[in-house]
Amino acid sequence: MALASARHKRDDARKLLADGIDPGAHRKAAKAVRAGLAANTLEVIGREWYAKTAPTMADTTKEKLIRRLEVDVFPWLGDRPIGSIVAGDLIKVIERIEQRGAVDLAKRVHNAVGRIFRYAVARGLATRDPSRDIELKDILPPADVQHHASVTDPKEVGGLLRAIDGFTGAFSTRCALRLAALVFVRPGNLRHAEWTEIDFDKAEWRIPASKMKAKEQHIVPLSTQAIAILREIQPLTGSNRYVFASERAGGKPMSENTINAALRRLGYAKNEMTGHGFRSMASTLLHELGLPHMVIERQLAHGERNEVSAAYNFAEYLPERRKMMQQWADYLDKLKGGAEVIPLRGQAA
Repeated sequence: MALASARHKRDDARKLLADGIDPGAHRKAAKAVRAGLAANTLEVIGREWYAKTAPTMADTTKEKLIRRLEVDVFPWLGDRPIGSIVAGDLIKVIERIEQRGAVDLAKRVHNAVGRIFRYAVARGLATRDPSRDIELKDILPPADVQHHASVTDPKEVGGLLRAIDGFTGAFSTRCALRLAALVFVRPGNLRHAEWTEIDFDKAEWRIPASKMKAKEQHIVPLSTQAIAILREIQPLTGSNRYVFASERAGGKPMSENTINAALRRLGYAKNEMTGHGFRSMASTLLHELGLPHMVIERQLAHGERNEVSAAYNFAEYLPERRKMMQQWADYLDKLKGGAEVIPLRGQAA
């Protein structure tokens, strides 16, 4: 491009900005007009679908979504009539992403494009969704599953619990570590726990759907040991919104690095134990102890759906879960005290 031409385009962009117009969006719209693109191209339909769907998404989610489409889909298939695109065209897009090592992103793009096609089919702009003809397992390598480091040997768990009891850092951090072992929720749920979610009379913690990964309310039955920990920290943070309020930033929860940093301080390397590892610890030991799989899975909020009904019943197995959580707390006390491991098989049924 000649220098004079570049300066002219720069001046045009500045004028658009002064008028509150995004130069990038304007350029794309102008390109579509010049090319005489019909209203049923993948990019036109995709942006229409995005405009209607984005308001229901979190800001970070919708920003990532439109970037995926603009970087990995529209440059290759955007100007194609949506009804002319076949599975082979999508496979080339997916493989192009996979070739740079972004396997998970390739799966997300496949899902997003599929939603655009289903939107088009519902409006009579396409006859089928070609993404349904693609078996990702046939074209993508197996995911490299990264398991969260966790202590699962009963004797080592006892040592971990004793180390936590001896933690000399912040009192609220010590309480968070102790509670993490008892309730085995996701680290983000633990540090965002609010006092209004705790019901001492019912001995339960109800995590709102908005905070859960599956966007469904989750009930955490609280053992007598868990209640005792909450009572201990209540005088310190009870006047705050968060149970584990930040000591440095008033009104905010503790940092996402606090638990892991405390574990490092206790001598546990990141490949030995993590904040998320308390979930793996509970899942492994509860299964080894013979507790019912579905009861454990519901309490882990893995949300396995019944094939007959997709509805998630957050209170499913609740009586069994209450019993299991108290048994788990008692079992941890025994491990901490160095007692012999005794199976709990069938006791929560």
